[in-house]
Amino acid sequence: PELASLSSDSWPAAASVLGPGLSLEALGGAEALAGADACLCCGGTSPALLAAVLAAAPRLRWVHCAFAGVSHLPLAAIAAHPAAPALTNAKGVFSRSLAEYALMACKHFAMDVPRLVRNKRQRRYERFCVEELAGKTLGVVGYGDIGRACARLAKEGFGMRVAALRRRPELSGGDGLPDKVYGPGEVEALARDSDYLVCATPLTEATVGVVSRAVLEALGPGGVLVSLGRGPCVDEAALCELLASGGLKGAAMDVFQVEPLPESSPLWDLDNVLLSPHNADMTATFQHESVAFFVE
Repeated sequence: PELASLSSDSWPAAASVLGPGLSLEALGGAEALAGADACLCCGGTSPALLAAVLAAAPRLRWVHCAFAGVSHLPLAAIAAHPAAPALTNAKGVFSRSLAEYALMACKHFAMDVPRLVRNKRQRRYERFCVEELAGKTLGVVGYGDIGRACARLAKEGFGMRVAALRRRPELSGGDGLPDKVYGPGEVEALARDSDYLVCATPLTEATVGVVSRAVLEALGPGGVLVSLGRGPCVDEAALCELLASGGLKGAAMDVFQVEPLPESSPLWDLDNVLLSPHNADMTATFQHESVAFFVE
């Protein structure tokens, strides 16, 4: 249904749509694709299909991914294409919903919701002190569009202090959101400075395991990790060990090293882990919004 946007009044009059489809035949075949200028990759676009489209479309100038991450695409084939097509993603479309998830997760542990759930199950009426988020520090690993949305909601909505990690700290001059900006190689310092650490970085060779055991240990027994970027960016084995031993207060995980999360994962059994099946941004309208963003 979301592809109805491709025939809306906002679609350029001179443009035409070959697809949609999940095969070369459904897209019109090799002859039709020979004249294609752009390719929209929605859900179901396999690397093999896109590679076949690239081979059949010599004049392709633009490849757009309807999601935030592009690591699942055949990046080498796109880079090697003779027409050197631009590669873009749905930057900004999912930022608000992911920021809401991040702050919900922070409040989950500030209120000690796991304890509330246990007490309810045991019919135990126990009053205890809870924490405010105001005045606490939210650290952000990956200060892109999603990271900035988390920072804005934390600061303006909850009165939190914000610390951010980015490749070029000087770009945050005049930003108004981070109270402190860390540069590359300072992830452990960021973690030590944080009460809640959000990992929102995309998956690249440089970000695999960026939230390492050392970073998690620096976050410490009172710290909470919120992982909503890509699973391989976090050392999941070290995370499980620290959560089980009291080395961390908690973790909210929307992404994992292996998806779907295997039934054998220790994360399922830890009360101090909030799990969601990579659906923190799966709102009722997210696909419509993403395709509309492409059309615009």
